[in-house]
Amino acid sequence: MKIDIPAPAAEILDKLHDAGYEAYVVGGCVRDSILGREPGDWDITTSARPEQVKEIFGRTIDTGIQHGTVTVMMGKEGFEVTTYRIDGEYEDGRHPKDVTFTASLVEDLKRRDFTINAMAYSYEDGLIDEFDGLADIDKKIIRCVGEPRERFTEDALRMMRAVRFAAQLGYSIEEDTRKAITELAPTLDRISAERVQVELVKLITSDNPGKVKELYETGLSAVFMPEFDRCFDTPQNNPHHAYDVGDHIVKSVESIEGDKVLRLTMLLHDIEKPSCRTTDEKGIDHFYHHAEKGAKTAAAILRRLKFDRDTMDKVEKLIWCHDWRFPAEKKNVRRAMNKIGDELFPCFIKVKMADTAAKSSYHQDEKYEWIGKLNDLYEEVKRDGECFSLKDLAVNGKDLIGKGITPGKELGDILAAMLSDVIDDPSHNTKEYLLDETNFARFSMKGNE
Repeated sequence: MKIDIPAPAAEILDKLHDAGYEAYVVGGCVRDSILGREPGDWDITTSARPEQVKEIFGRTIDTGIQHGTVTVMMGKEGFEVTTYRIDGEYEDGRHPKDVTFTASLVEDLKRRDFTINAMAYSYEDGLIDEFDGLADIDKKIIRCVGEPRERFTEDALRMMRAVRFAAQLGYSIEEDTRKAITELAPTLDRISAERVQVELVKLITSDNPGKVKELYETGLSAVFMPEFDRCFDTPQNNPHHAYDVGDHIVKSVESIEGDKVLRLTMLLHDIEKPSCRTTDEKGIDHFYHHAEKGAKTAAAILRRLKFDRDTMDKVEKLIWCHDWRFPAEKKNVRRAMNKIGDELFPCFIKVKMADTAAKSSYHQDEKYEWIGKLNDLYEEVKRDGECFSLKDLAVNGKDLIGKGITPGKELGDILAAMLSDVIDDPSHNTKEYLLDETNFARFSMKGNE
């Protein structure tokens, strides 16, 4: 087997070899190369100590020198070069208390998480695969190096990484590795929200986002998102649905493109259905107000997981409006665009499509037709430049001040009344119409209601 190592990384290996040290590319770059994927980083492991690496290369950064890692700069590109090491005792479920440098590549590979990440390669020695990572690639399984409980006790985040790799690669988790995750899932509470968030996003934006159900089945989501678990215990006895709430969520996540905001929206869009479920006298389930309540809960979950404000706001708004139904008429689309925003309206359409795809076949064709009409009308509004927000209104605050209106609430209310009128009839969006004495008096009266 031959792996094409990029020239800068190959030069680092050559210089280390010339100085009398062992050196290999290692980990994810080897795995991805075998899989025909483009590696994101080319990490290097070596028998040279950090101080020896620094002596060989002119430009280095002490990235994690206490753990043996030095970043070697090749032009503007950095490559992490780490000394073979044996990790000491893990006291916090995240970091080793200390590390011991070793002259053995195999000892270094033993400490890595999964067999598919524990392979090394150099042009001189070819593939070093002491733990059968290549065989596990053939079997399409995620398996821990050595004893799974030891690996997960060392770093509990590895349990999330196991599910994430299974999603990214379309693999299954090996039985003993999965049992260990289920047993040790509660220890994930040692891991920071930021690190959990990173793994969750990588999982749900992968090519196999349905693997998110593994978080529920292994007990991991119970630690950081227990609201998700309740959804799998909530049936939907309703002709519009074919799954319980949890499986409907999973299907909807699978039915939308791999954008972070869109996938998070589908993951959380029905998160409050369990608390809103009622059953009528015919045995039909209803979930009144779940969207409004769910938007607030989703925001709380995203805040708990330390998401950025922009992501939180977009997901919250899309969940708030995801269950809207209204006649497919242009004025209704303009009004929806006003409430949702021009940027998010196409996302609203995608969310409606994914939600519908995850339901039963009951009236499904009619639902798709309605959504298609909404999209066509949206494009017409955009094409025709019709007004749906204050920034497109033909008048502004200065015009109203010129009419004697004092800045403040009254001015804002009058503009809102004008906008409402123009949304209903775009032909009214002219200064002449809006500032006409009769019309202006009407708007002022509505603004003061």
